[in-house]
Amino acid sequence: MIQTIADALADQGYDTMTPVQDAVIAPELDGADLLVSAQTGSGKTVAFGMAIAPTLLGDQTHFGRAGAPLALIIAPTRELAMQVSRELTWLYGKAGAIVATCVGGMDTRTERRTLDRGAHIVVATPGRLCDHIKRNNIDLTDIRAVVLDEADEMLDLGFREDLEFILGESPATRRTLMFSATVPAAIAKLAKSYQRDAQRISVVADGKQHSDIEYRALTVNPRDTENAILNILRFYEAKNAIVFCNTRAAVARLTSRLTNRNFSVVALSGELSQTERTNALQSLRDGRARVCVATDVAARGIDLPNLELVIHADLPTNADTLLHRSGRTGRAGRKGVSALIVPPKMRSKATRLMGWAKLDAEWALPPSASEVNAADQERLLNDAAWTTPAPEDAVEFVAELVERYSPEQLATAFVNLHRSRGSAPEELSNPGDGKENAPRMEFGKSVWFTVSTGRNDGAEPRTILPMLCRVGDMTRDDIGAIRVQPRHSYVEVAEGAVPKLVNALGPDMKAEDGVTLTRLDGVPDFGPRTARPENKGTGYKPGGKFDQDKGPKPSYRDKPDYNPDTPKPAHKPKPQREEAAAPAAAAKPRATDKPRAADKPRGAPAKPKRDADRPPKSHKTERTPMKAGEKPKAKTAWKDKPAGEKPAAKSGAKAVWKKPAKEGAARAEAKPEGGYNRAADASKRFTPPGKAKKPSTRGGDARPKGPKR
Repeated sequence: MIQTIADALADQGYDTMTPVQDAVIAPELDGADLLVSAQTGSGKTVAFGMAIAPTLLGDQTHFGRAGAPLALIIAPTRELAMQVSRELTWLYGKAGAIVATCVGGMDTRTERRTLDRGAHIVVATPGRLCDHIKRNNIDLTDIRAVVLDEADEMLDLGFREDLEFILGESPATRRTLMFSATVPAAIAKLAKSYQRDAQRISVVADGKQHSDIEYRALTVNPRDTENAILNILRFYEAKNAIVFCNTRAAVARLTSRLTNRNFSVVALSGELSQTERTNALQSLRDGRARVCVATDVAARGIDLPNLELVIHADLPTNADTLLHRSGRTGRAGRKGVSALIVPPKMRSKATRLMGWAKLDAEWALPPSASEVNAADQERLLNDAAWTTPAPEDAVEFVAELVERYSPEQLATAFVNLHRSRGSAPEELSNPGDGKENAPRMEFGKSVWFTVSTGRNDGAEPRTILPMLCRVGDMTRDDIGAIRVQPRHSYVEVAEGAVPKLVNALGPDMKAEDGVTLTRLDGVPDFGPRTARPENKGTGYKPGGKFDQDKGPKPSYRDKPDYNPDTPKPAHKPKPQREEAAAPAAAAKPRATDKPRAADKPRGAPAKPKRDADRPPKSHKTERTPMKAGEKPKAKTAWKDKPAGEKPAAKSGAKAVWKKPAKEGAARAEAKPEGGYNRAADASKRFTPPGKAKKPSTRGGDARPKGPKR
């Protein structure tokens, strides 16, 4: 191993190497391409840093002047890229290496100036690195090694084309190393295309995934999910904890809830800028924040040294995400806890996820309020403050406290101050069996009270219940049924909680805002259910058409069953139609009636068939060409027919209905001989004023020229 690298490891306290680190620095693998799979938290960043050191330094112990980069480290997320940059900075610090970062969300011009000044190692995300390559901001001619960290995650995020472009622009003589938690078929195909005789290294510690992590599956009532998270955080009191949610909206809501409960919390999601995400992680490392609420953007490669607890507020979508989320704790030999919040309906999904991930989890209920208080007492008794001597400037103040207050008062003040630093635990309800319509458990002996507020005053069960819990020194388990009436309400209280309620309210039994309670001797008579009030959203009105009594609906159950042997009833004959017309009129045929074949006399000649030489009438029939010298036949126009002359009726022609004559028939007979159907008198025709009528040149028998049709 190169001496400067060994000195840097010694300064960081690396006495022994992890299995993956020992595997990649074997002498026989110098200069070879590697395809390495190892579980998260196994020290892969330091492993590939040591693996590429001989390729970058050769026989030297220090780097020369920075110019074009010698190595590219590609990571899927910005947080992982920044973390890799920090790890390589201390690893190559004594060798004089300059490490530059190119990640999305940062200023491109600043990164370009850094690359122009020169760097030995560049850590980047795929998208930003492709952008710099296309803009000619980075020179890849001197690249000796390319490392793909979390290669499977980069393919899942859709960076395959970017990776192929980067590897295609790199020199063919480079050394390519791929590190991943799993090696699916897509990774193997990418390695075969861009690696040369890659050596396969698979390291799984003790043959089991995440042996240093304790998995707990906690069954929680869906309405108590956030309260259960509060109790888990208070029960373990981890130095650092991550709560994973599936959506950004869930991250924002849970962050606000934890902030209101006095937790030092930061958020981490894709909607934040890179600066905000970097500051959030740095506050966790510095101890300024203890809880991080994040989406899966933080599930890959994030290393927090003091992270002891991982909570899955929402179940992950697949087994790989479950492993990577949980892998944020229990890293490098440290212990951790991974708690899954499982509603009863999601129990089968949680079981499948852990089965696919080959994990064994302990099923239990979340910590109750009493368990959280017991854990606080245990931590208080084992606190180092009992054995730590008082500061020199506080000795006199300690003596004054001892002289002024009794030991009981000092102990009480100490306990109160200790509990005030943390949020009070929450009471959790029974998660049940996940059935919505499960029968309610027996409430037991109870006493009914009348509350002087009802529906007309805006009272609802969700407002009455918290009010009684506040003023009556009770919990929700002490209150049974709540029946809201128009002017008052009835509340069922457990018999054991009645004295506590009476003592808290006093002799006048007054609660908040003038509301009073009256004890009843037995179960009240709730009376008939009243009609629902008018709902403007649905248009329902009491007494409207929906409340009208329309009578009983007809029943079809009394209808006899069908029997095929039952004779069918005889049909009644239809009455004969009366003849409206006279017999003489009925015998007279109408002009439009067609002659029937039966009415034709026998022996009548049949209708002559179509001439054989005549082509059939069809739109596809071609016209017969005219002979040479033949003139076309003139068509007879209806205008040229003599007035009053009718065409001869063909034999066998249909009878044509004749329109009856009107009063103007006499004028029709006065038409000119040519048969022109318009007025022949020039006075009847329109002549524009100021223009004389031109004499006709067509002869005496010529018809006046009418308007064009």
